[in-house]
Amino acid sequence: EVQLVESGGGLVQAGGSLRLSCAASGFDFDYPIAWFRQAPGKEREGVSCIVGSAGVKFYADSEKGRFTISKDNAKNIVYLQINDLKPEDTAVYYCAAAYNTLVSSPFSSHEYDLWGQGTQVTVSS
Repeated sequence: EVQLVESGGGLVQAGGSLRLSCAASGFDFDYPIAWFRQAPGKEREGVSCIVGSAGVKFYADSEKGRFTISKDNAKNIVYLQINDLKPEDTAVYYCAAAYNTLVSSPFSSHEYDLWGQGTQVTVSS
């Protein structure tokens, strides 16, 4: 079955950390896989993207430093480590996959063909 399944969200205090997981199945794991998030009342925004077996990484400028994307090719899982969480990180986090070897705009949602159901991250102050 072709799908993405996110997990790892939860309620955490400001300053804490979370590691989100995105389990992929049914398609080429070397395709670009990205993390997006959508906060209440806001547009969905790209956070980070990883491409290929070597795991070339891209980060949105605002997220560099606190976010780390990685992948386990043996398990077909993409991770997003978030450190020093802030209340403004509260959002539903989605992973998405593109059915192309490359994307021209890794943080544009229209580049992606397959989406997971999302995992909620809530950061309390």
